[in-house]
Amino acid sequence: MVEDFERCYLAVQSRDPRFDGWFYTAVTSTHIYCRPSCPAQTPMRQNVRFYPSAAAAQLAGFRACKRCRPDASPGSPEWNSRADVAARAMRLIGDGLVDREGVNGLAQRLGYSVRQLERVLQNEIGAGPISIARSQRAQTARILIETTTLAMTDVAFAAGFSSVRQFNDTVHAVYASSPTMLRARAKSPRTIAEASTAIELRLAFRQPLCPDNLFGHLAATAVPGVEEVRGQTYRRTLRLAHGPGIVELTPTPEYVSCRAVLSDMRDLTATIARSRWLLDLDADPVAIDRQLSVDPSLAPVVTKAPGRRVPRSVDGAEMALRAVLGQQVSTTAAQTHAGRLVQRHGEPISDRGGGLTHLFPLPSALTHADLAMPTNRRATFSALVMALQRGELDLGPGSDRDETMAALTTIPGVGPWTRQVIAMRALGDPNAFPESDLGVRHAAEQLGLPSTSAALVDRSQIWRPWRAYAVQYLWSVDEHRINDWPPKPLRPSRRTKETDD
Repeated sequence: MVEDFERCYLAVQSRDPRFDGWFYTAVTSTHIYCRPSCPAQTPMRQNVRFYPSAAAAQLAGFRACKRCRPDASPGSPEWNSRADVAARAMRLIGDGLVDREGVNGLAQRLGYSVRQLERVLQNEIGAGPISIARSQRAQTARILIETTTLAMTDVAFAAGFSSVRQFNDTVHAVYASSPTMLRARAKSPRTIAEASTAIELRLAFRQPLCPDNLFGHLAATAVPGVEEVRGQTYRRTLRLAHGPGIVELTPTPEYVSCRAVLSDMRDLTATIARSRWLLDLDADPVAIDRQLSVDPSLAPVVTKAPGRRVPRSVDGAEMALRAVLGQQVSTTAAQTHAGRLVQRHGEPISDRGGGLTHLFPLPSALTHADLAMPTNRRATFSALVMALQRGELDLGPGSDRDETMAALTTIPGVGPWTRQVIAMRALGDPNAFPESDLGVRHAAEQLGLPSTSAALVDRSQIWRPWRAYAVQYLWSVDEHRINDWPPKPLRPSRRTKETDD
């Protein structure tokens, strides 16, 4: 259980939504667990227990509240920002690895024994990997039950359960309702989708959220065929374990609307996890902005548009390859290079009524890619492709950041700017800082900050551990189309990368 009882209880008394996902409130008199912001009457102190995860609360015998839906709250910011084994395990479980490869596969991926891993997760999260995966399956099952017309047998196996009996028992234990009852209740508030391959859901986040740089950056750097923007919706293809998929993301003031078109429903869990990671939806913007506002030069920029997130990626290898393509060229030129690779080497997909045509190519398909770029950059790209193909470079959700950054230093032509961009967007390092980026340095000059790399790095120490978020605020100072949302008509890109790569 969470030991800081007083702080947690104050958050429950104030119904503060900022703490949703940080911990869960369990009430012994009702055997129900809630999110801290639950609108129900505040329970008495002697009846309250606090748990670090929904899985821990479920393991202790508590059921999910039907009013506040604690399983739909944003995830803990720690699991995305931390780099230790517990956080890496949580990211891999969130991506569905336990459902695909079991606990043994998770332990092998992390380089731990099953017993060591279970001990770490029990100490940190209050539950082992099986219980955490079970909690996640229950959430996926509820989404499928309430938003599709899939038969319950299909829902059970799509959510990752090994049997219908296990599915029924888990749903009843977590939600105190049978699957049939959950679907019956869902029919009145919403219309269940007729298409079995399309899922519509809402992705929660902590307020505030500024969509300008987040969706604007994704729109401005979109690779033709893989990504596109239609109105206020960002769309892209996904390479998933059981087949290709397409995800559509639209920001609203209260949530991000997500529509997923999947080849196989078993990929829903991974689709949700990658969409949340892409948009950095589990961040704690209040804590981040408070730290950045300590700097008097940056404070006005933060106050003007708080809640900026770091645009990440759905695939680390794809992001790394795109970072090399973007070395020392404009955003438009980088898009052109990536678009050509996609058309020549990407796998075609079907997108009825849309403009998405391909999956981004795997490293194995790019071994002999013909690139119209300088010789040195071509050599860097080829070396990166070979490192990814041989498994010498791990950029997945369970990667060890220190090992990955060390491996990147061995690739010729991958200098500080490229490494920091990869750390920021592929690895999710909240402290990554590409100080040589021309946009960052232009903004520093305008704000009266040091503009030389060494001096700017010294000044950035006050922004730790959120320097990647400071970059988003610095980029917002420079008028550029990555800050436009909804997108405006394209104009020539002015941003280039001043690097020593």
